[in-house]
Amino acid sequence: MKPHERLGEFASVISHDLRSPLNVAQGRATLLAEQGESEHLDPLLQALDRMEAIVEDTLTLARQGDTISETESVSLTDLVGKCWATVDTDDATIDIVDEMTFQADPDRLRHVFENLFRNAVEHGGSDVTVRVGRHNELGIYVEDNGPGIPVEKRDEVFEPGHSSAQGGTGFGLTIVKRIVEAHGWELSVADGTDGGARFEFEMSEQGEFV
Repeated sequence: MKPHERLGEFASVISHDLRSPLNVAQGRATLLAEQGESEHLDPLLQALDRMEAIVEDTLTLARQGDTISETESVSLTDLVGKCWATVDTDDATIDIVDEMTFQADPDRLRHVFENLFRNAVEHGGSDVTVRVGRHNELGIYVEDNGPGIPVEKRDEVFEPGHSSAQGGTGFGLTIVKRIVEAHGWELSVADGTDGGARFEFEMSEQGEFV
């Protein structure tokens, strides 16, 4: 068994073994909240939800490093629309600047857009605007009008466990990087058009738009 396969198996076992008692704890905490008020209940529920998010992100991270060998035609508008609908975006706005179709693994790419959208809302606020469009000849960008990422921290944000947002697991951008690179693409961070963060995916010839 290859190292990444062992890692995935280990993560699956840990995830499974943790999820059961975690669900029990969440259920009991919810029942307590229904039975009476306590200043300790909200922090308890938040801590349990954070544990669940860490379990899910750890499992996702362990599974996303494999090189992608099978792709299909993906519509950027359709994929972005589905991802935006699954993320708690509050009053944030999505602007799909370009319509394009390209070759990719849509299931794994959903993790990329969902994590970038969550990242934009966590750091840019509930009314942030996110734009998605075409970058150069072979690429895609996702940018927001939030506070942006300082130049000296642009490599650091992709490290596992790094998060400047309260309640973040710190794995979101690591997952993004691994999936993008598994496609054979390059990922970089730049300043957004309105001063926020801009993530650029530079595709290979195999990822060419069609």
